[in-house]
Amino acid sequence: MALKFALLTRDACRKAKPGETIIEHGISFERTANGDARWKINIMVDGQRVHRVIGMESAGVTREQAENVIEKLRTEAREGRLNLPKGRKVALGFQQAAAKYLEKSKEEGGKNLAKKAQHIRDHLGPFFGSKPLAKIAGFDVERYKKARLEAGITPGTLNRELATLSHLLTKAVDWKWIDHKSAHIKRAREQAGRITYLTIDQAARLLEAARFDQSPDVYPFIVIGLETSMRRMEILSIRLENIDLARRVIFIPQAKAGAREQPITAGLADFLREYVETAESGQVWLFPSKTSASGHVMNIEKQFRRVVTAAGMDPKEIVRHTLRHTAITHLVQAGVDLPTVQRISGHKTLQMVVRYAHQNGEHIGAAMDKLEDRYHSAKPKATTVLPITIARK
Repeated sequence: MALKFALLTRDACRKAKPGETIIEHGISFERTANGDARWKINIMVDGQRVHRVIGMESAGVTREQAENVIEKLRTEAREGRLNLPKGRKVALGFQQAAAKYLEKSKEEGGKNLAKKAQHIRDHLGPFFGSKPLAKIAGFDVERYKKARLEAGITPGTLNRELATLSHLLTKAVDWKWIDHKSAHIKRAREQAGRITYLTIDQAARLLEAARFDQSPDVYPFIVIGLETSMRRMEILSIRLENIDLARRVIFIPQAKAGAREQPITAGLADFLREYVETAESGQVWLFPSKTSASGHVMNIEKQFRRVVTAAGMDPKEIVRHTLRHTAITHLVQAGVDLPTVQRISGHKTLQMVVRYAHQNGEHIGAAMDKLEDRYHSAKPKATTVLPITIARK
């Protein structure tokens, strides 16, 4: 039977002010100080108090998803899944655990779920099969690494698959499916490759091609990427209310290294002003989508490849993340100090920015030229040596 809401309505949530909380039927909606909102549930199921954070509004979480979680918990209770004897564990096979992992991660607002699902579906699942999760040992992981590398994948690709496996095992411990993480997962050694970025001319060609593309989203996506170095989902999930044109910043509530403010150029502020001022009444996202569950565009890969091809470049070499590499590289080559570059790029550590300095040496040569010019720009003036007169008594 569907719940009827008198307080927790869509209109009431939209009008909620920072710090305000609306609670009804065990579901709470809390508007945070940064303008985002957190959905939670707090209910009794078979005499047990279940208090769980469902996720953030910025990640596309809605009241309906909170209702679905409650219904699922009550269904599981009816089936006796919440009343296992103390200390008893369900012996989950890998594929069964992986399916539950993706489902629960979605409920919790997990990140990169599409890519994790692909890793599990195409590689991890077929390899580990029904092997009990608690019995996956380091030896099994090493066999997986060997098989995948022999299949011709790069160490970087392998490490992303291992990250999915590691996170699954970690969450399995958190959710008490297993007592402890059964395998220590060592990352494969990656060789430092060159960073691919666009020259000024290539960036101009890409923008020109995007301007005439049939997609209305790809041009502003590329403009923002080149002007800020923001990551793909950071761009696609921009909320109009988080664009501060006066201060020239975009607030990112769920950046990779934590919530942050993204500085923007004066030109980008002028560019975005038209989008903000002409937005439809009630529009939340900069890149809205009526067909997406999140309410905003989630994938722009097809459009981006089409534009790269139209600009006369290779879509296998120039990918969406190239925009980020391009912005950071040109900041470094322009002589911007690395801590400031880190502030703009949102990297968690300075060491992650240093690799751009190591692999892009044009600014290093220019710096040495400046040192040479300073030493040799002016010839030393000739000095007159006066004779020394010694007074004699």
